[in-house]
Amino acid sequence: MKTIQFILQKEFLQIFRNRAMLPILFVMPIVQLLVLSFAATYELKEASFALIDYDQSSLSRELSAQFQATGYFSLEHKTFDTDEALEELKAGNVNMVLTIPENFSRDYSQGNSVSVQMLIDAVDGTKAGMIQSYGSSIIRDFNQNHIREVQLISSKKAPQLSRIELIPVNWYNPDLDYITYMVPGILVVLVSMIGLFLSGMNIVREQEIGTIEQLNVTPIKKSHFITGKIVPFWIIGMVDLVIGLALARYGFNIPFLGSLTLILIVSGIYLIVIQALGLFISTVTSTQQQAMFIAWFIMVVFILMGGLFTPIESMPVWAQDLTLANPVAWFIKMMRMVLLKGAGWQEIQHMVFVLIGMGGLFYGVAINRYKKTAG
Repeated sequence: MKTIQFILQKEFLQIFRNRAMLPILFVMPIVQLLVLSFAATYELKEASFALIDYDQSSLSRELSAQFQATGYFSLEHKTFDTDEALEELKAGNVNMVLTIPENFSRDYSQGNSVSVQMLIDAVDGTKAGMIQSYGSSIIRDFNQNHIREVQLISSKKAPQLSRIELIPVNWYNPDLDYITYMVPGILVVLVSMIGLFLSGMNIVREQEIGTIEQLNVTPIKKSHFITGKIVPFWIIGMVDLVIGLALARYGFNIPFLGSLTLILIVSGIYLIVIQALGLFISTVTSTQQQAMFIAWFIMVVFILMGGLFTPIESMPVWAQDLTLANPVAWFIKMMRMVLLKGAGWQEIQHMVFVLIGMGGLFYGVAINRYKKTAG
């Protein structure tokens, strides 16, 4: 233990002597969490549309006003020229062209079928799908609000049919707040980047400054050396995680339905996994630049296939199989389950055992690889 203690003392001295590293360790993660939590969202805040109203009736104006009243759509352009509206759509000035046909009010009042056209810019497929969903919902509500009025005015009354009414209830995130869904995942990514990048450059930095030879001639066991390299950044990672959790709870009002103790235990295991992987990268590279490139490549793959931005269930089967070897995907899932669903040990224990297996594998490989390179 004294050997590890001396290594820890040396590591902390190196860390805190580097004044440029301190903001990277403690300030940058907080700034990134604040920025990314608001920027990384698929929510539709506002979509602009052009209006072509050939009917010019009170009913058509009411439909247009209902689009604007939701707060999701803003009227940017009005015209009677279809080509002009399409040019606005092609230029990216509007996201949708809403066309209300002639005789819309008359046909609707008589109970006849009427059509309203929505032309949507679908370059961004996700945004186009949300615009279509929101627009269809507005038209459906408009129709439901006027259906009784239409039946009273219409000379041919429609038969009264039994209807099935759907009342949706959203569990775990009742308001469908995207920040509630994203913040736990973003926190995982930030802690992962700190752990992987700093540990990935650790041993190779010793090689570049020439201190690795001094360590190699000392009677330090390889396991003690690797442990001494993991612990300092593990402590820093846990401090950053606690700060991030406090910011998530009191800054973003993320519900903590599960056990904070369980989150900290799982986080501690996860940081060992990611830092052991970083140390393995550090043992197979010869410069800090190489270590940074490899760590960045691995982290990008982990993030994109970790379920942060896109659900894992929507990926191809082969990609879903690959995520089984992705520690980021496991930890994001556990963070969301514990914080948002209140999951306990029984629900996540199999995932914890997977992380423990990964940590043992990476730790063993890092020790073995260091032994080969250190001679």
